[in-house]
Amino acid sequence: MPRRVVVTGIGLVSPLGIGTQATWDALVSGRSGVGPITKFDAEGFSARIAAEVKGFDPLRWFEPKEVKKFDTFVHYAVAASDMALEQSGLEIGDHNSHRVGVVIGSGIGGFPMIEENHKKLLERGPKRVSPFFIPGSIINMCSGVVSIRIGAKGPNMATCTACATSAHAISEAVLYIRHGYADAIIAGGSEAVITPMPVAGFASMRALSTRNDEPERASRPWDKDRDGFVIGEGSGIVVVEEYEHARKRGAPILAEVLGFGMSSDAYHISAPSEDGDGAIRCMRAALDDAKLNPEDVDYINAHGTSTPAGDVVETIAVKSVFGSHAEKVMVSSTKSMSGHLLGAAGGLEFGISVLAVRDGIVPPTINLDEPDPENDLDYVAHTAREVPIKIALTNSFGFGGTNGCLLVGAAV
Repeated sequence: MPRRVVVTGIGLVSPLGIGTQATWDALVSGRSGVGPITKFDAEGFSARIAAEVKGFDPLRWFEPKEVKKFDTFVHYAVAASDMALEQSGLEIGDHNSHRVGVVIGSGIGGFPMIEENHKKLLERGPKRVSPFFIPGSIINMCSGVVSIRIGAKGPNMATCTACATSAHAISEAVLYIRHGYADAIIAGGSEAVITPMPVAGFASMRALSTRNDEPERASRPWDKDRDGFVIGEGSGIVVVEEYEHARKRGAPILAEVLGFGMSSDAYHISAPSEDGDGAIRCMRAALDDAKLNPEDVDYINAHGTSTPAGDVVETIAVKSVFGSHAEKVMVSSTKSMSGHLLGAAGGLEFGISVLAVRDGIVPPTINLDEPDPENDLDYVAHTAREVPIKIALTNSFGFGGTNGCLLVGAAV
């Protein structure tokens, strides 16, 4: 019998606030975290808006000499992990360090450090490249630094599966706990790529919204006037733990992880399969893993990026999986407020789904003024909805056709 897995801590660093409660309060109030890009001079870029983390001070978590050793995405991951551990109350020592793991991923990794050191290389020569460049920017360093800081000696790895990264990290953590490789794991994702190269790259694909004059209205999933996603940054980390282990130490059990699913579209490097095949199989796999029926799900925190093709495909997939229940299930995209955190999106949205179940509140989809005809589900437009939620599903779909879905249920 697989061991039960529960969530005992959440840490969020997002464009909506630094801290879980600050982020949650902004979501419930329907406030956007999107604004003009301030991290670099975006003059001449077709997309000049982003969902930036505001007011983050790495010195709250790092010594001054340490700050320059690591890229921003590592800073965010350490901060979010500390928040999640503080809520969880998990103490790590010689008695249990080998039973605590870390699985934190990133979709793209340390681009600020990459761009900074590339500039030094070109302008000042190879000897000016920082000796911390490689260890400070590689994708697995979030897991590495967190494990070093807290002394976790169990499984230590990183996922890198585009926008499904965090969902897969949490799924891996659940799998390790179910099969007895660890009793508790810090899991999720982190991203910080609001820099010229990634923004230019996504813009050249015509993936980004160019609603530069109305940044707060730019991310508008399922709306007929949507024109692309808004790039975001931040970190979403959770502490997942074996149920009896959490119960015995009196930990706050926020929700239970009921199941997960993974799939591949095997279709295109960036576009989803038009019939929603991969998303359909992924959601069904999660339901099968949890031994649940579609009608058991009350709320779906959708991938909902605000791209013309992706939103329609997800609607098609939800209708296929949920049948007549699709008319009743509540669906919202919190990316309408947070922007798209890429590899960190699934961690943020998993945390949001846990909070929705815990508090009985469905965060809204803002900016949904007029859904296009193909998008006709209950997207909880504009205003949060207070309603009991027993089970929530969260979707994460990434470039390369990689998909991850997670189901969480009320703690019992």
